[in-house]
This record gives sequence, C-alpha cells and structure tokens, in this order.
Amino acid sequence: MPLRAISRETRFRVLFVEDSPEDAELLRMQLEDAGLAADFLRVDDEPGLREALASFHPDIVLSDLAMPGFSGHDALRIVREHAPGLPFIFVSGTIGEDVAVQALHEGASDYILKHSNARLPVAVDRALREARTEAERARAEAELMRSQRLESLSLLAAGLSHDLRNILQPLLIVPELIAQRSEDPRLHQLAKVVAECGRRGHEMAESMLSFVRGSRRASERIQLSDLFHAVQLLLKGSLPRQVELEVRLSDPALTLEGNYTELQQCLLNLCLNAIQAMPGGGRLELAAEEADGGVRLVVIDTGDGMDAQTLEQLFIPFFTTKSSGTGLGLVSCKRIVDGLGGRIAVASTPGEGTRFDVWLPAPADEAGAEAEEAAPLMAGQGEHILLVFREGSRLSLMTNALASQGYRPEPAPDGVAALRRWAESGAVDLVVVDSGIELFPPEVLLSTMHESGYEGPAILIEDEEASFDPARVPAAMPLRRMYRPLDMHRLFEAVADALSSRA
Repeated sequence: MPLRAISRETRFRVLFVEDSPEDAELLRMQLEDAGLAADFLRVDDEPGLREALASFHPDIVLSDLAMPGFSGHDALRIVREHAPGLPFIFVSGTIGEDVAVQALHEGASDYILKHSNARLPVAVDRALREARTEAERARAEAELMRSQRLESLSLLAAGLSHDLRNILQPLLIVPELIAQRSEDPRLHQLAKVVAECGRRGHEMAESMLSFVRGSRRASERIQLSDLFHAVQLLLKGSLPRQVELEVRLSDPALTLEGNYTELQQCLLNLCLNAIQAMPGGGRLELAAEEADGGVRLVVIDTGDGMDAQTLEQLFIPFFTTKSSGTGLGLVSCKRIVDGLGGRIAVASTPGEGTRFDVWLPAPADEAGAEAEEAAPLMAGQGEHILLVFREGSRLSLMTNALASQGYRPEPAPDGVAALRRWAESGAVDLVVVDSGIELFPPEVLLSTMHESGYEGPAILIEDEEASFDPARVPAAMPLRRMYRPLDMHRLFEAVADALSSRA
C-alpha cells in the first residue's frame, strides 16, 4: 500500500534504534518504496540514541524491542524524556500481547512485527500525521494563551494609566501656580523641571494604552542631538565600566517627527539590551545618519550575538531569553517604529555582536511655518465658575488654580451637588465639567441647567474612554471640549476665551 504523502515539500528524519544493519536497511527500503522522502540514521546503544536526539532531531523513531546490552523500553524512556510528543514505533521480531499493551501504556505510538510488516508505511504515516496535528493544536493553544495574556495586559494598562494620570495631575497644575506666585528665577526653573516630568509621566501612562490599542501618540519635531543626549544621561546609571559608549551624529541638525517619549523608550530599550548582551564588557555604538530620504538610527554592540532561531522569534510577544524578561520590550519598539511609518531590522552573529537599524521617514516640510508665541494668560475679574469634578484632589487643585487667576470657582463633586450649588449661588458665568462625574452624565447636567435658565458657555474635560453624546447638549449652549492630559495653560486660555465670547 503506497504511503499517503503528508507534504510533498517536507523531508522527514527517521531514526532506527536497531542492532541489525540488514533489518534497518529493509525497513528503509520499504518506507522509500511507499513514497516517504526521508533521511535515515541508525543507532544501537544509549549514547548513540542521546547523540542522535540532540543532533539529528528525528521526526519519528522506529525501535527494536530487544538488543544486546540495550532495551527498546529504555530507548522509549529516553525518547520520552527528550521529546514527549515524538512518534515512537516498536518494530520487533517477537512481541507478546502483554508486552505490546505495556509498550502502549509507556507511550509508544504503535508496534509492528518484522515478519509481518506490511502495515509499517501506514503506521508511520498515521504517527507522523498525529504528531503534526498535535503540534498544530499546541501552537493554537499557545496563540490563545498569548491573546489572553495580551487582553489581561490591556486591562492592567487601562487601570494603571487611569491611576497614574490622577497621581501625576498635581505635577501639571502646581508648578505653574508656583511660578506665578514667585519672581525667583531658580524657583521658575525648578517649576519647569517638575512640569516637564509630569508631562512625560502622562505620556508614559498613555503609552501603556497605546501599546495594546496600537494607537498613535501626538507627534512633535525632535532634535536628534537632544534625544541622544537624554538617552546618554539615562544610560549613565546602567553602563558598566567595562562597556564603552560611542555616540555619533552625522549632522547635529538632524530632526525627526515623532513622539519624544516613545522614541526615547525605543532607543533605551535597544541600548539596555545591548549592554546586557555584553556581560564581559565591549563597545556600544549609538549613531544616526541620513539614509534613503529619512534618518537611520543604529545601535551596535560587540556582545554575545543571537542565533537564527532567536532572531526569528525576536519580535514575538512574551518571547525572551532573559530569566527576568517580559518579552515585550522589542515588541514595543517595533510598534513605535511601525507607527511612525518606519522599519526596524536586525543582524546578529553569535559571539560577534548585534546591530539594530531603525529607519524613520524625514519630517514633513514646514517651510514658512513659525512657532506661535504662547498667548498671555488673561486674569479673571471675579467671574463665577461652576467646577464639577469627581476626584476630590483634582477638584481642589482646579479650584485653587482658577482662584489664583482672579476667578471665583464654585466646586461640586457630582451632578446633584452642582445643581444645588447653582440654585444656591445664583448666576454662573461658566460651567467646567468632568466627563466622569457621577449621578448625572455631563450632557444631562448641562441640558438640565439650560432648561432651568442657564444661558452661559460650558467646557467639558473628557477622557478618551468616556462616552459623551454632544447631541444631547442644547445647540444654543456654547460648548468647548478638552481632552486629558490637561495642561493648565490651555485650560486658562479656554476659560478666558469662553468668558470673552460670552461678553
């Protein structure tokens, strides 16, 4: 009976555990006559079997039951220790029913009698097909587990992002208030540093969400000399003495269009991986040059290098060669580069080192465009502002911030309290409402106030995740929508503009 071809493009490896070269040759001829394309190897003792499993990597093992100084049962045990799913068929001159049942219980795929081996090709075909099916099932289960872990990561990132943004909110609000209340230039500089840390922290929190969503972050024009300088400073604490860092810029005026925090994260990840690949020391090179109409960033190390199998899995989520690694660093790098319309390539040689090439497109031409000067802040004149925010810390900070500008804020933690404050205090010049308030959705609150006589403007501060229906807000009410992370300068401008348009 001809062997059914599993794949005409696949060549299998068949390992014989057989003390008789003649018997092994007969089995080989029978399989080849049945149409099996394969490479064959014969061993007859334990050392030979272990060596073959490690170097020959067989797809199936055909073993005699009794051999001088070596047992087929021992061969089965060794094979199962090495590869539990590897097909194993006993081919023996004599095998009793009890021995056959025991062999199947021990994990053998089948057993064939040498003097009646007509069904050997069919048994080999079935064993190979079952092994392939099992491997495909295992891959499908692995992909399912990976997708479930990514989903869990998404939920974790969403929760962490929300909490971190709340914690970092004071870093965006307080520095500006400090700067406005002091003429000390050193205090002004310190306030700028704190505000910049807050802004970068917010961007990092958003990056956790953009990783699982695949969304793009806001872009800016980046001077590569500034980016490289920042990466050098951040690497100082991680750079061993025996690792030499070389930074090269073909042109100090080179620029990129992208998100500063994400590109910094990408280069840091590549450089830290390079440092870890040089436990005995070496040279780390970080370079940038114009190439193919864009900019090529290069990270080169003289470390351990990677083999072909590792390179193939390098950008697969959760694949890592480190005992404490997450397997997400390079995946994040690739997402950042792909999101900017670029590409990332890697070349590595075991024992010699690794080179990452990141190509990014040049910034769009902005000839004639000039940076707009920040509009001066307009101090309030005691205008009454109703503030509706769910988080107590943010409500307190916003109240103090607007009061420092000369406004008269009226804080309320939810929609019911806002209606009560409005009814008690009388006229309100502006309503600033958070999209996450409880008891009343913001559109219901604004609609109720309008129906009760409020004719002023409103500003909505909303999260990307919040569901807001602008159609439910009366068309006659001027509405301005602002998104987090909230910059106090933009908020002050929005408040001044809304009050000015009302006047």
